Amino acid sequence: MNINNIKMENITVFENTNIDFCKGINVFIGENSTGKTHLLKILYSACRSNRQDIEFGYKIVRTMMPDDFRIARLVTRKQGNFNALIRVNASTDKNDARQLTIKFDNKTKKWNADTKGKEGWEKAFAEDSSIFIPAKEMLSHSYKLAAATRLNNVRFDDTCIDIINSAKIDISMEKNLSARAAMLKKIETMTDGRVIYDADKDEFYLKKGSSKQEFNLVAEGIKKMGLLWVLVKNGTLEKGSILFWDEPEANINPGFISVIAELLLELQKNGVQIFLSTHSYFLAKYIDIKKKDENDVNFFSLYKNSDNKSVSCEKATQFSLLNNNPIMKTYLDIYREELGVLP
Repeated sequence: MNINNIKMENITVFENTNIDFCKGINVFIGENSTGKTHLLKILYSACRSNRQDIEFGYKIVRTMMPDDFRIARLVTRKQGNFNALIRVNASTDKNDARQLTIKFDNKTKKWNADTKGKEGWEKAFAEDSSIFIPAKEMLSHSYKLAAATRLNNVRFDDTCIDIINSAKIDISMEKNLSARAAMLKKIETMTDGRVIYDADKDEFYLKKGSSKQEFNLVAEGIKKMGLLWVLVKNGTLEKGSILFWDEPEANINPGFISVIAELLLELQKNGVQIFLSTHSYFLAKYIDIKKKDENDVNFFSLYKNSDNKSVSCEKATQFSLLNNNPIMKTYLDIYREELGVLP
């Protein structure tokens, strides 16, 4: 499955947005409140709608969690009654194109939006997997979390529940062992161990040699890389799958940022489409300078328009070619201040 395009009208900060994606790594930057996470969650919800038991509108409200699960609350906040639209275009490796569309307005009840293209979407992409890694580390919260959420004892969105469930299940079927082994070894240089799941205790552990450490005692950055290790090992990130990663750099040792960039480029080369949001100059720049001819990478900047409410999107094949680049601006401001040079 490859996501080719999304069109959004009157969705949160997106009044009229049309974005074409590459089949490789799609890197999104932008200041806070420019819709980076919203965009990733909408795309992820579309991907998960390849299952017969998941409706697009329902998955959107389960990942974005508006009050009372009312999808109407995602309509752009401005005076008047407005129709909202999301249209996602995707294709198979054989260029079998499919379109999934959802429409609703600010009076729509619950998640009962008008969806079109669901049957064809399911048929084309039924076997494809997708995963969303939240900015917040989740494996240390695995104990009975899904059950507690179903009983409304705690409140976590579906990206958090899905990532825990995916980490527990091995779907690899012993495929692509050599490619996976190389990536696992590279991740283990950062984690200094392997992640194991104890089904009886419903807990994850970091195993080093013959000893194991409770995951909640492990450093945040190591836990995040441990999660990536699990997803690679379990076969979740194979050819045809899609990875969404919100702020990979969060709580990560800066010395590991270059390795993360290399892993992302390797996953892309192996056929994984990637969407990530970042505030890190180093991650974006490492991806830019480490990419090779076989890597397909696009950079996107989401930025506020003059009304300071709606958002536009700029696209470039190189990080430095983005005109609206708050990460680069901040980096240059620090550099000038260090040199004592006025901007």
